[in-house]
Amino acid sequence: MLPRIKIQFLNGQLGTVGESADGLLGLICGAVAVAATFVLNKAYTITSMDDFAELGITEENNATIYKVVKEFYDEAGAGTKLVIYGVAPATTMTNICDYTKTAAGFARDLITSQNGKLRGVVVAGVNTASSAASTNGLDPDVFTALPKAQQLAEWATTELYAPIFIVLEGRKYDASKELKDLSEEEYNRVAVLIGDTETESDGACVGTLAGRIAVSPVQRNVGRVKSGSLHPTEMYIGAKKVEEAGSVITSIYDKGYIVPRQYVGKSGYFLADDQMACVITDDYAHLTYRRTIDKAYRIAYLTLLDMLLDELEVNEDGTLETAVIKDCQQSVEDAINRQMTANGELSSTDDGEGCKCYIDEKQNVLATSKILVTLKVRPYGYGRYIDVNLGFLVTNS
Repeated sequence: MLPRIKIQFLNGQLGTVGESADGLLGLICGAVAVAATFVLNKAYTITSMDDFAELGITEENNATIYKVVKEFYDEAGAGTKLVIYGVAPATTMTNICDYTKTAAGFARDLITSQNGKLRGVVVAGVNTASSAASTNGLDPDVFTALPKAQQLAEWATTELYAPIFIVLEGRKYDASKELKDLSEEEYNRVAVLIGDTETESDGACVGTLAGRIAVSPVQRNVGRVKSGSLHPTEMYIGAKKVEEAGSVITSIYDKGYIVPRQYVGKSGYFLADDQMACVITDDYAHLTYRRTIDKAYRIAYLTLLDMLLDELEVNEDGTLETAVIKDCQQSVEDAINRQMTANGELSSTDDGEGCKCYIDEKQNVLATSKILVTLKVRPYGYGRYIDVNLGFLVTNS
């Protein structure tokens, strides 16, 4: 071989991550099939209204799902992925969210078909044949679906290692009834939206909410004023325009629902926070905290997966060698800091650290085959209440 110089390109040195799927949502919505192009109980991934139109769906043949998807893309813009899953409109929300139902036509089928890619599921336009009275301010099906949705999301987390949140459409809002207080519940993976772009609607503008979620990083509150107003030019709470429903909106918000609102001096509509259906003292009482911790979960899982059944050096007493512990801790912290802190998704210290991973050196791994890891991430704070003391700047002699 002739004398030569050979230079090889190294790859994988930058730690660059691929396109983020943090906003990938699945929409389960009541619909009717359209020939062979749109079949019920089947998942379709679209990125625009043009993709949607290719399925043969129009406002005339599928008004409900058309409205939701159009409002999603009005908010999120073309190019945003959305997985749609049409079901029979008479199917109840409670049955759809029941994780024990594995057949096509239920949420579990959609979730498993996406192999853990979904970050959230939105359910709308179902139980349309029901004539049940809204005794607690909404269709009773919404409230019976809440525990099922929580169980479903927990199942996805523990069994698929794919944590999700679920948004339920607050159907058949009745302002004449006392609305059930969700701020006393424990469903920290479920949110309920009240309010729509149509007056006296049976549904809610879940497409608008889903679109705002899809384009927002995990740490960003969907109600963030700096992000700008929502796309709709008219929004309603029952029969009232949002601008005429101030006290009603306050009451709905206080009871743990996501609801649209307006601000004096700002044009357009905004979402009033991102509450989950649980007590405010829950660490995950807001969608921002839910999405943030779920992303950390996914990163930690994939990072630690390489340790599973690997040969680990131990000391004479069965504890892990210090070098093994330090390497594991650093690997987890580096992964989260690279994929979250560097992207502004975690609040960081001056050295750029937004998390802390700790493994107790005294664990006898040889005896138990178990490694206990403590991982904590630093979320952002959110100014929900800003008090100002205002007066005249004068000097009294």
